[in-house]
Amino acid sequence: HINKTFGTLAFCRRWLDRADGGSASIHGQNGKQEKYLGALKNLCDVGIIEACPPLCDVKGSYTAQYEHTLVLRPTCKEVLSRGDDY
Repeated sequence: HINKTFGTLAFCRRWLDRADGGSASIHGQNGKQEKYLGALKNLCDVGIIEACPPLCDVKGSYTAQYEHTLVLRPTCKEVLSRGDDY
């Protein structure tokens, strides 16, 4: 499920609890994972996946993670990291 849904991207555990299991385009509304905490811990323990802390910033500000580097300008959005793969 993790490889199919997230590949090598970071994801948070709560996405597995969603009805779509983290991706409506892949699973529709039938992707919810149950009883996965032990298996997820084991994947971390043996080094298959790496646990990362949540992204934090100044209280009240917004934090996001994207596959690309973006510059948000007053009149446009610019993707700086766009390459052949996107």
